[in-house]
Order: sequence, then C-alpha cells, then structure tokens
Amino acid sequence: MSDGALRGTRLGATSYENDDHVELAPRQVVIYDCPQGHHTSMPFSIEAELPYLWECRTCGAEAIIRNGEKPEAKPVKHVRTHWDMLLERRTIEDLEVLLAERLELLRGGRTPAKKSA
Repeated sequence: MSDGALRGTRLGATSYENDDHVELAPRQVVIYDCPQGHHTSMPFSIEAELPYLWECRTCGAEAIIRNGEKPEAKPVKHVRTHWDMLLERRTIEDLEVLLAERLELLRGGRTPAKKSA
C-alpha cells in the first residue's frame, strides 16, 4: 500500500461512519413539572425505570414527574445510639447503682485497684 493513501487524515480523531441504516433504541419523552412552574422534558429508554424526581434545568428545584405515581417511601431504619445499646444490656436501676458506686469512689479519693495480668 502506498504511503500517500492516508495523507491528510487524522487517524483515530475522526470517524468516517455515518448514521445511515442505524436504528436507535426506542425512547419515551417524560415531562417533569417544577413547583416554580417550569417544565423539563427528558428522553428515556422504554425499558428504563423512570425516576419520580428530577432536578429542574431552570431553577434547580426538585421537579415531579407529570401524571406519575409517587413511589412508596422506604422504611427508615432507627439509628441506635450508645444509650440505646446500653439500655439493652442494663436497666435504669442497675445504672443508678453503678453511678452511685463510682461517685462514692471518686468522692472518697479512692480508685479501684488495677488487676495485674
């Protein structure tokens, strides 16, 4: 092959393919309504799961899908605090007894003896 056959081209930078005989995936246009009165339309694949909320392109607020059903809210898991976990192991009466013992030791200037290993 001659060296001059590819002269003037940028290999890899430009595609020589065209869109003839290319069939795009089926799409649907979904419209989202903003509380400020703006409307945003987005193309989605027919197979895509449509999001209920979308950010408005104009003001950035949360736009809601038009004529869509609100999804069920996911249950929120209660965050366990240290106090919750402590109450699973001890009762309030047990904790009051422990507190009284520790306060007595601190007020008396005594600290419990360390156990040697």
